[in-house]
Amino acid sequence: MIEVIFPFDPVTQAQLRAVRPQGLWRARRRCWEFPLEASLALRNLLAGRFSVDPELAQWMTWLEQPLPPLPPHRALVAAAQLEQLLPDGRQLFPHQRLAARWLLARRGGLLAHAMGLGKTLTALVAARAMVRLAACRVAVVAPAGLHAHWRQEAMALGLELELVSWGRLPRGLPPAGTVLIVDEAHYAQNLSAARTQALLRLARHPRLRTIWLLTGTPMKNGRPSQLFPLLVAIGHPLGRDQQDFEQRYCQGHCRQVNGQQRWQARGAERLDELQDLTRPLMLHRRKQDCLDLPPKRRELHPVELSPSQGRGFQHLLQGKVDDYRRRAIRGEVRPGAEALAMLTALRQIGAQYKLPTAVELVGGLLQKRRAVVVFTAFVAAAERMHERLGGGLLTGRLKSAERQGQVNRFQDGQTPLLIATFGTGGLGFNLNRAAHVVLLERPWTPGDAEQAEDRCHRIGMGGPLTSHWLQLGVADQLVDGLIASKAERVALLLEGRRTTLQRDSLPAMVQGLIDRWSSEPSPGAEGTQ
Repeated sequence: MIEVIFPFDPVTQAQLRAVRPQGLWRARRRCWEFPLEASLALRNLLAGRFSVDPELAQWMTWLEQPLPPLPPHRALVAAAQLEQLLPDGRQLFPHQRLAARWLLARRGGLLAHAMGLGKTLTALVAARAMVRLAACRVAVVAPAGLHAHWRQEAMALGLELELVSWGRLPRGLPPAGTVLIVDEAHYAQNLSAARTQALLRLARHPRLRTIWLLTGTPMKNGRPSQLFPLLVAIGHPLGRDQQDFEQRYCQGHCRQVNGQQRWQARGAERLDELQDLTRPLMLHRRKQDCLDLPPKRRELHPVELSPSQGRGFQHLLQGKVDDYRRRAIRGEVRPGAEALAMLTALRQIGAQYKLPTAVELVGGLLQKRRAVVVFTAFVAAAERMHERLGGGLLTGRLKSAERQGQVNRFQDGQTPLLIATFGTGGLGFNLNRAAHVVLLERPWTPGDAEQAEDRCHRIGMGGPLTSHWLQLGVADQLVDGLIASKAERVALLLEGRRTTLQRDSLPAMVQGLIDRWSSEPSPGAEGTQ
């Protein structure tokens, strides 16, 4: 956006109202805000009356001297050589060939194929055609831990990449045209985050040829508001007005909070309409639609506590609650967040009390010579399980090269067990040797739970996959209920599947948990339900 800042005078104010494309007056910041497309009109109107930021002046020059048009789509598809064998002997699957053609037809697109369908290779094959015919450079934004995978796939195609991590996005692009591929694009689902703003800046750069977003979870938490920044990045018309989007699809409204009016947009509605409008620029395929993979099934394992364990559980939980209340009195934490703090404590303590069951389950699978991957949200739980069972350990405390080494040892059969945290093991790694995956607990979002399972359920797996969900009491039941509710929204947006949306809010569910817990004598009784 272009900001026009000046001491108020009615003549200039009236002139700016007439500029097209139309701008918005931002009263709080005391400035006008215009889209980049209005740069020429602003330059003609304001002439020498205003100083122009040097970087903006360069952008204006580029906008007035655009890059040459791209070759026709037919020529780009021919240059992609989608039917030929790749240099390393592989051949693209039909869904990958279709997706590559789809990307080459769009300056901005969101490839939302399910995890394990080869989005990396698809995007690189399409980018290679752009390099061949339009002399573009290829830049990839990806988590640092995935850079080795991107380099490996690019080398297989003889393609040079510039790899950038999400934490170090550049402010600009070079004068030559750039194909920008954004992996794990759901990292930019918070519009106020610095990395999202940095990505949107690149998405509007005058020297950008194309921007292709890759993510299997474009609406990771089941909220359409998380999709909005991605629509902005690819230039979708729905991304032009945030408030209008949130009012229509996110139940956006003003709410009185502590005597102040605050805008809230956490709901979801009209998802069938949103699915229809986003379909031209968002391509989604499920695994069962593209591949003949062995089946994946889930098994629920209720964990019961003995009376003595229940008393110990309640003692630890009460200590957490008392500590939180003391910190709230000292002003170190927000008093109103006690419910969520208690829920987090329940999950942490629950992971500790589920360890014996998990160790017994995994030990039995290992005795049958099964390859097993265990996921947990907590590093402490992963380390304790590793102490008891051995195997590989994959947490954020390892460097990128060390993480890949642990994965390689598991994939090569040197160890039958890999224990990982969701944030580390659930991102980008191929764990298709596993026959069983155990989720000690589930993350808050269906996207994270699905990603963890689909690290194992993917191309190259040798047989069916069984996913074991350990569930202790109402805390796990609450989270699993949230996952199911959010997954329904995601399915409606991506696949158009009609479902009955559950609209229970998290605070209401947590309050129900508190009421239920306070009415029971001990978590020992809770664990038997």
